[in-house]
Amino acid sequence: MRKRAAALCGAAVVVAGTFTAVPAEASAPRTAEPVHAAKPRWKNCATEKYPTLQCASLKVPLDHRRPRGQRITLALSRVPHTAKTYQGPLLVNPGGPGGSGLTLAGFVASSLPEKVAAQYDVIGFDPRGVGASGPALDCRPGHFDPVRPDSLPTTPAIEKANLARAKSFAAACAKKYGDLLPYLNTTGAVRDMDAIRQALGAKRINYLGYSYGTYLGAVYAKFFPERVRRLVLDSVVDPTEVWYDANLNQDMAFNDRHRAFMAWVARHDSTYRLGTDPERIETKWYAMRTALAKKPAGGTVGAAELEDTFVPGGYYNGYWPRLAAAFAAYVNDRKPEPLVEAYEDLGAVDASGDNGYSVYASVQCRDADWPRDWRQWREDNWAVYEKAPFMAWNNAWYNAPCAFWPAHSLKPVNIANGKLPPALLFQATGDAATPFEGAVTVHHLLARSSLVVEEGGGNHGITLSGNACLDKHLAAYLSDGTVPRGYGEADAVCAALPDPKPAAAKAASASSKGSTLHGLLGFRG
Repeated sequence: MRKRAAALCGAAVVVAGTFTAVPAEASAPRTAEPVHAAKPRWKNCATEKYPTLQCASLKVPLDHRRPRGQRITLALSRVPHTAKTYQGPLLVNPGGPGGSGLTLAGFVASSLPEKVAAQYDVIGFDPRGVGASGPALDCRPGHFDPVRPDSLPTTPAIEKANLARAKSFAAACAKKYGDLLPYLNTTGAVRDMDAIRQALGAKRINYLGYSYGTYLGAVYAKFFPERVRRLVLDSVVDPTEVWYDANLNQDMAFNDRHRAFMAWVARHDSTYRLGTDPERIETKWYAMRTALAKKPAGGTVGAAELEDTFVPGGYYNGYWPRLAAAFAAYVNDRKPEPLVEAYEDLGAVDASGDNGYSVYASVQCRDADWPRDWRQWREDNWAVYEKAPFMAWNNAWYNAPCAFWPAHSLKPVNIANGKLPPALLFQATGDAATPFEGAVTVHHLLARSSLVVEEGGGNHGITLSGNACLDKHLAAYLSDGTVPRGYGEADAVCAALPDPKPAAAKAASASSKGSTLHGLLGFRG
């Protein structure tokens, strides 16, 4: 499924899929400006890690077509510029949808070269419905509390139990937030971004988005191309697959990444004692899953929770030592405690984020059409499972509320754009969450964009994570707009960082930039 950078000098790809016309409610507003937004009143919200962080809030219309109607609140953060040379606001977004961007502003400002960061007001924000923005969604508190039904629907009873959970979540969202759900989507969020721009007094914005944040940024650029100064997209969503097909393709890619983890464990048999054959180690992993489906570890980690625990390893290989140690302790020593602790630290980070998941579902279910006939989900996901069992059904149930969503769906936005200044894209060849082909597609859709490829890398969110080659391109672009220019699909290629080494520490690489960034990005995009 993945292409290697060595083959990137081939002919231009044919962009897969087709776009439909954007309905009126999803199209860009034609008024010159929304109702005047008051300038944010910044207050100190410094932390020990980010001592110059400031916070504010901004009122925006719930429905931007009715700018004098009901208003909602966006939470903002800022690390102000300190240099005489000022290049404007740099908005940052961690993805999701549903990810909070407030702390990300501090991370980006502290991770960029000081000379570069000093020239920008780095602006974080919680998109509508998220975190400190209000109202913040929480459709069904405890929806992911353990122990959930086995994700693998091998019996009608298991399938029925999982379907009941999905339907109850959608129904709870409708009951609590029925008046909000029609306005929770990517197009509403990009209009909010333009309200932020106006409130900041900026004619144009700079933008850095990760994962889903790349789609958010590309849609903003489509609606407001004249208001984009610089655009950085890291780990790029394929806009032609929003969102049902994207999740099926994710399943294939995550399975590949899980097998890469198995191969890494095999190379370190002296530490983990699980064998030197990756396929046999994988068999042991699935045997562990079967055992946990019958008797959850510590009464907490069943089969579904085990998958939750190991999915983060598909996003970031810095978690591999921790996951391998827990795997080995359970299989070799019959010790469930490390597995339970790994779930609580990694798996439950995603599962316990009731607000983040509520927004994730609301935006993805509203953004694009999903099959409403469960028979299609069943057929498609069993077909994927036969080839890629690791995450297929876990991911299916994660997205299953969209089959029963109470708000009708919009159409994806055609992000093709010839009106932008040069944009800069970053992509790892082995990224599971946003597979490589999506970045190539967007590279062709955004005229004059440049694509920087991390050859052999498998992590998700790759800038500001310790790869000096990637960060050099990012710094040059933010400094003066310089982008690399090549002759193939990749304009520049950087070697991936080496895989981690086994570590006895509870959280390997916990102090690294990569670990910090991936903690901010969260999981599931």
